[in-house]
Amino acid sequence: MNTLDLFRLDGRTAIVTGGGRGLGQYMAEALSDAGANVVICSRKIEPLEEVQAEIEARGGKALAVACDVTEPEDVEKVVSAAEETFGSVDIVVNNSGSTWGAPAVEMPPEKFDQVMRVNVRGTFLMAQAAGRRMIERDSGGTIINISSVAGIVGGHPDFMQTVGYNSSKGAIISMTRDLATSWAPHNINVNAIAPGWFPTRMSGGLIEKHEEKMLDGIPLHRFGNPEDLKGVVVFLASPAASYMTGQTVVVDGGATAW
Repeated sequence: MNTLDLFRLDGRTAIVTGGGRGLGQYMAEALSDAGANVVICSRKIEPLEEVQAEIEARGGKALAVACDVTEPEDVEKVVSAAEETFGSVDIVVNNSGSTWGAPAVEMPPEKFDQVMRVNVRGTFLMAQAAGRRMIERDSGGTIINISSVAGIVGGHPDFMQTVGYNSSKGAIISMTRDLATSWAPHNINVNAIAPGWFPTRMSGGLIEKHEEKMLDGIPLHRFGNPEDLKGVVVFLASPAASYMTGQTVVVDGGATAW
């Protein structure tokens, strides 16, 4: 096999949660570029339909489905739609996420719970639903959970006080390891990506206010861009990463290397 062919995803179907904007949109586009059919889902259908149109305009195949990842019925609907439209579910990117900022002593318990519900419960429910279908079909698959460097290191007290978010992203790393070992006998690879600072709707306000201080903490002294993430998600979704499972790939410009 030609080495570049290892990165092709032709004939495979990928679900990307939170695929209507930001990192989710970048990754959905990358998987489509590599040949995958892409199912994008989030609570709001309008942004998803815009991304679907963009992917189709570039020659790809996409399907937009409204979904609250914390609700099992919605999750099952997405998985069923992927199978009915494209015939299978081969790749899942669990990207949907939520955050809430407040000092730990002031964090409202209901906001902590809300973040954990979306980030941890939502990731598990989609992984469970897709993993069940992969096991029943007995043809393996790939699950990629989106964690964060916030799940590896503590937040900077000057601009990153998000104890619920950090806790949830650490839980996703542990969940990734457990699912990887549980599902390895079924040829299902489960890995995670831990992005650093990428300008998105979620991070935009912090970057605008604390840009220089944040850049000082990044050895490459720049924020991430779409291309910095696209290659990583295609690699983990592709046969090129078939001997990797239970791992977390950090994409942070060196911030956790200090």
